[in-house]
Amino acid sequence: MTEFDLLTTAADGMSVQRSMLDVAARNVAAAQASTPTHPYARLVAQFSHPEADDGDAFDPDPFAARDDDAARTQFTGSIPGGETADAMTEMIAVLEAQRAYEANASVFDVGKRLAERTIDVGRF
Repeated sequence: MTEFDLLTTAADGMSVQRSMLDVAARNVAAAQASTPTHPYARLVAQFSHPEADDGDAFDPDPFAARDDDAARTQFTGSIPGGETADAMTEMIAVLEAQRAYEANASVFDVGKRLAERTIDVGRF
């Protein structure tokens, strides 16, 4: 585990929440444009993350840096959620994504300060 893993994880979380906000914004617009005769389906964001190699059941150091540590969660698109988009549900989704984004931004800030202090300790 490197000292920058905290920053990478927090940035990855912010990227995921930004994608969630984009999908929710589309759903809000669809809810406003839908009519009883032409309803729009609510889209749900889909993400993927490369799975770790399960070749060995026992991992003596699960936090050790690996070559595939650069792989991150990626937005793979949106799929129909089955229900009709409505503004109230999407506004709640926006609030949830906003709070999760702010939490990830706070973690990123802590990681940044930690890295700065580590660099300061190394100078002396």
